[in-house]
Amino acid sequence: MTAEMAAPAWMHEQITAEQYDSWSEEQCAGIEIVDGMVVVSPSASKRHNRLARILANLLEAAAGPGWNADTDFDVRLQDVPLTNRRPDVVVYRADTIDITPTRPEHVLLVVEVVSPGSETTDRIVKTDQYAKSGIAFYWRVEQAATGAPLVYTYVLDPATRAYRDGDVFTGVVKVSAPFQVEFDLGQI
Repeated sequence: MTAEMAAPAWMHEQITAEQYDSWSEEQCAGIEIVDGMVVVSPSASKRHNRLARILANLLEAAAGPGWNADTDFDVRLQDVPLTNRRPDVVVYRADTIDITPTRPEHVLLVVEVVSPGSETTDRIVKTDQYAKSGIAFYWRVEQAATGAPLVYTYVLDPATRAYRDGDVFTGVVKVSAPFQVEFDLGQI
C-alpha cells in the first residue's frame, strides 16, 4: 500500500472538539464525527443534492426572516465525546449565522435525505441523536421508486427527549406553523 492510499492517522484515533475546530473547511467536508471518531460519507448523488437544495430553498422562503435554511454544514450535537452531524438541510436561527459551531439550540429542523447505504443511520441512529440533543423537528426524506419523495416528519417530546411520529407526505407537502407553506415535491 502506498502512502497516498493509507488513511491518515487521525481517522483511527478519537479526536477532540478542539482538534476538529483547528481543521480546515476542506478537511471537514464529507465527514461526520460520531463519538470522537471520523465517519467518512460517500458523495451524494445529483438527485440527492438537488432534492436537499430544493427543500432548503422552500423551507427558507417559508420560515421567514428569523430563520435560515442551508445545506452542508456541521451541527455540533455534543462536545465529549465529539459528535458532529452534517444534515442534508438545517433550519436554524438567522441571528446565529456567524456562530460556529452551530449547536442544537440554534436549530429548529434537520432534514436527512436517505441514500442507498444510509438507511439505518438516517432511520435510527440520527433520529435518536437529534432527539437527545433537543432539536425540535426531524424530517426523513426517502426517494421512492415512483420519483415522488416520501417525507416522514417527527416532533420532539421534550419530556422524554424522543421523537413522536408526525405526518407522512408524498408528492405534495403542506408545511404547517411555523412555516405556513404548501409546495409540490412530486415534480422533483
